[in-house]
Amino acid sequence: MRFVDKAPLIGAAIVLSSASSMLAAQTKLDPAAAAAAFGARERIIDASLSPDGNKVALVTPGPGQATIVQMLDVKTGEVKPINYAKGDPMTLTGCGWASDRRLVCTMYGVTNKGTGPYLAYQRLIALDPDGNSPIALGLKQKRADYISQSDGYVIDWRDGSTDKVLIARNYVPFKGDGTRGGSMAEGLGVDLIDTRTGDVDHVEGASERAVRYWGDGRGNVRLMMVVSMRVPGEFRGTFDILYRQADSRDWKPLGHYDSVAKTGIYPVGVDATTNVAYVLKQNAGRDAVYRVALDGSGREELAFADPRVDVSGIVRAGRSGRIVGATYSTDMPEVKYFDPTYEKLITGLGRALSSSPLVRIVDSSADEKIHLLHASADTDAGRYFLYDGHRKAMTPLGSSRPELAGVPLGAVKPISYAAADGTQIPAYLTLPLGSSGKNLPAIVMPHGGPESRDDWGFDWFAQFFVNRGYAVIQPNYRGSSGYGQDWFKENGFKSWKVAIGDVTDAGRWMVKQGIADPARLAIVGWSYGGYAALQSQVLDPDMFKAVVAVAPVTDLGMLRGEQLGFSNATIARNFIGDGPHIAEGSPARHADAFKAPVILFHGTKDINVATAESRAMDKALRSAGKSSSLTIYPEIDHHLEDNAVRQDMLTKIDAFLTKSLPR
Repeated sequence: MRFVDKAPLIGAAIVLSSASSMLAAQTKLDPAAAAAAFGARERIIDASLSPDGNKVALVTPGPGQATIVQMLDVKTGEVKPINYAKGDPMTLTGCGWASDRRLVCTMYGVTNKGTGPYLAYQRLIALDPDGNSPIALGLKQKRADYISQSDGYVIDWRDGSTDKVLIARNYVPFKGDGTRGGSMAEGLGVDLIDTRTGDVDHVEGASERAVRYWGDGRGNVRLMMVVSMRVPGEFRGTFDILYRQADSRDWKPLGHYDSVAKTGIYPVGVDATTNVAYVLKQNAGRDAVYRVALDGSGREELAFADPRVDVSGIVRAGRSGRIVGATYSTDMPEVKYFDPTYEKLITGLGRALSSSPLVRIVDSSADEKIHLLHASADTDAGRYFLYDGHRKAMTPLGSSRPELAGVPLGAVKPISYAAADGTQIPAYLTLPLGSSGKNLPAIVMPHGGPESRDDWGFDWFAQFFVNRGYAVIQPNYRGSSGYGQDWFKENGFKSWKVAIGDVTDAGRWMVKQGIADPARLAIVGWSYGGYAALQSQVLDPDMFKAVVAVAPVTDLGMLRGEQLGFSNATIARNFIGDGPHIAEGSPARHADAFKAPVILFHGTKDINVATAESRAMDKALRSAGKSSSLTIYPEIDHHLEDNAVRQDMLTKIDAFLTKSLPR
């Protein structure tokens, strides 16, 4: 962690410019230009608005993995860098405002301290809007044998009238040494912390069973999640949800949650005005959002459910985090607003930004009159705006990816195709601009997760290939989340034959429709998507003529073993399962089945999937006499968050596909 008063001003003028680009408008860039433009990190990683609406804190990328906090003065338009993290290991991920005078920022990093396995670390810092008076908000280290991986998280920003916020923090008991007293406090507690002085008022005593707290936006702790069955050093994935009434300190049971079976209720927030908790709960096999009264009555009402898809989350407003809507996605992301004022506001803003229909409020002033907005689309990587409700005026702040200004992008079309058993699989199809849409080089691109889904919108990875002339299909295969429990099956590992079958059927559909030239059909995936790309060779080695896998799972036994010694080991073991599918579903154990050439990429700091998995896959393929290439990026994590690394990866993939697929 590094605090500085001055930092390199990396692209501040570009961050706030939404109109210019050195790239001429053309349907297809040359390989180097495409890799540089699409591989560049987002220019605005995070943005937050001060309570008075006069300042915007922007987290922007620096060189390599570095990040910078830049402060925008809304009235003058002046931008100044106020903090810098060089990325080895910590980077800045986001900031929030304790008050107009004090900013709280989160830093994240992955390190092995020179020995042992790589672990993730998170730290909280507070500083003035000009970068002065920085302090760390974590507990001071009091045991030589213990290093905290997390400083905690803000559960309530309060009203912004003081510099104090509520933070949940983990306590570890320690003995006194004669100069200071010891403490027996152990577990997760909640403190009211003065972000200027570091002074602490203990609000919620540390609990060994507690794993999460929720505030009500008014400085009160109202919900707590605790483990149902405690095994030392291990979670089993079952939890009890407790609540307290507004005028009480006593905790009472509200419900249960099973993170493995996905049953019970999962809290997403508290609304102090109506005195209810919003929770996600199954309704007809799909996640819906409910309101549960916190007055002792236990009264429950359905707030919103969609019969086709899961509710994916909620929309918050203002400093209190008031819940004003629920998010879900059919063919496109949608919002069901509970608050008519916000529905009217977003509808009006959507009309003003009609070319970028995905409009969301990123942050708001304390009076909820000034809003920081983000607007995007399938062919718009995203732009930030400041909307002043007092003046009914909207000011552009900058583009998420100015490198792509003037570069036409392919329109993303929701489609569905029939799997081998007749099931209709939802997917997104993107065709190169100016193409006939027939007999094209094509890519099937399964998403990661597998507990995830693709959605309509901008995707830098897919759009790179579209710009290079490939048709791209992104299937939401069975095993994806978002479509209910029946669609999720037993997840994409236990039910790999169904999931990978749906993925290969996407390729068959493209060929049948005449979109893809069967001799020029490739598969490209990242994480679980990389696993799907590799495992498709085991299921149907004749389908794809080239395989690209980034940070892939390659052996289910190895994946399960990577969690040993961690508190989630039992959850991971249950998720991956036991039985014949471990061997059958591990592509590294079936290298002899491969016919297509393979290229792999992996970072050494990957804590999602160990680099050893790609090494094992590459070794197995080479030992079997197959074509395989592996690129290892030192000190890079799962997401390869580095412009030069991504550019190198895209350049190598492009050359690999050009060589592997006949032109």
